[in-house]
Amino acid sequence: MAAASLLSSTTKSAATTRGSSRDEVYVAAVALRATKGPAQLLMSAAYSLNLWDLQHFMVIIKPSSPPQSQAYVFDFQPKDPENIYVALAALSGRAVPGTVLMRKLTKLPRSKCWFVGSSKVDAVNTAHKYNKSWQTDLRVGHHDCRHYTDGLVEYLTGEKHVLEHLRRSIGS
Repeated sequence: MAAASLLSSTTKSAATTRGSSRDEVYVAAVALRATKGPAQLLMSAAYSLNLWDLQHFMVIIKPSSPPQSQAYVFDFQPKDPENIYVALAALSGRAVPGTVLMRKLTKLPRSKCWFVGSSKVDAVNTAHKYNKSWQTDLRVGHHDCRHYTDGLVEYLTGEKHVLEHLRRSIGS
């Protein structure tokens, strides 16, 4: 998929895929979680300034089937993301215990959420299969939320290096 067509807001998604009854796949970015106080303020500022490497990325699946009108978020993060010792270990390049999470959303985020493609298969069940094989030792820069997001999007849509395409498209 070309970078220009990859970047789109959440408002464009339905027009291109609803009629085909395929599950929609999105990538979203949120502020990294940190301990309360200065660290949390720093992460919020980095997110507000669009510092790409200081954001947490996740995959959102919006199933096409009507009974499942909710969206599902899949992401990979440290088991205890607000623990200062875990944060220091992760930032120093050491592996820390990670976890893959799935949560329900009632609606898609309004900002920093990009439609990246459609899945020809049941995306929620396929994501669960992918998660079973995902190694949960987290190493920042080597095996973190960015690698998880890229891998899951490729598994669901066939699209490779989606975060790099998005990064170039939005010019940060």
